Amino acid sequence: MKILVVAEQRDNKLKKASFEAVRAARTIADQTGGEVTALVIGSAVVAVAGECGAYGAQHVLCVEQPALEKYSVTAYAKVVAAVAAQRQAQAVFIPATALGKDLAPRVSVKLDAGLAADVIALKVEAGNIVATRPVYAGKAWTDVSIASPVKVFTLRPNVFAPGTPGSPVAPQSVDVSLSDADFGAQVTETMQAAGKLDVAEADIIVTGGRGLKGPENFGMIEELASTLGAAVGASRAVVDAGWRPHAEQVGQTGKTVSPSLYVAVAVSGAIQHLAGMSSSKYIVAINKDKDAPIFQVADYGIVADAFEIVPALNTEAKKLLGK
Repeated sequence: MKILVVAEQRDNKLKKASFEAVRAARTIADQTGGEVTALVIGSAVVAVAGECGAYGAQHVLCVEQPALEKYSVTAYAKVVAAVAAQRQAQAVFIPATALGKDLAPRVSVKLDAGLAADVIALKVEAGNIVATRPVYAGKAWTDVSIASPVKVFTLRPNVFAPGTPGSPVAPQSVDVSLSDADFGAQVTETMQAAGKLDVAEADIIVTGGRGLKGPENFGMIEELASTLGAAVGASRAVVDAGWRPHAEQVGQTGKTVSPSLYVAVAVSGAIQHLAGMSSSKYIVAINKDKDAPIFQVADYGIVADAFEIVPALNTEAKKLLGK
């Protein structure tokens, strides 16, 4: 089986989710006797594209044009579909990042391919890829297979381990003809808070909920996150109240995360929130309401006042980490 992986980059730096997708593709290709090709789109990306080979891609392709420096879903979809057709790819893997979720449906339509979104596990049965994905707002998982000749999968970040990198592969430039009409929509500017980790990619997340009573009390969440080297997350209620920016929102209408450690502080655990974080490896919940739904998915739960527990937890964490 020939698999094409769309490797996402930002500011000419490949994202960790791209390496995870390449490694997942390599695992499937090894079981089907296939090959993995990574595709990097942008401007002047050839210098970093070869890194995909270190994670299992046998071939690395670059489509470079100055106009592709800024993301355009219409142009990027045309590029991916064209390269997939050229390489006769039977499967296309795309990281389920904000960009990937936007791009994948258009690629699927252009390739007349079925789409399995937000995949959290992959296996091969009778030569076909079977994907596991959440349904009913994360309350259940289902195994799906795609009947179309070409198949598109988006892979949830932080679920598929990238493994230990090997040697990079020399990238090859590929030309795809684009006109102004292909840039029907284009990102003009991307802004990111300096020094802040993105919750979608962080390995540890500390999330605060409405039980913190006000934005001024998020200081202790930020302090604990700083101690743990974590990203700060927020529930929808907190974001709706204007306490925290939408970029930090975890949940069905925010970002889906799968960190190694998720600490939920004063978060009740509405189903929409659980849908965005229930696949975390370890979940720690701190809430004074013993019947809070968050405890149903937590690996460790503390029924207590967050204003007492979080400062104490931060103090002990500093001792353990030597900070």
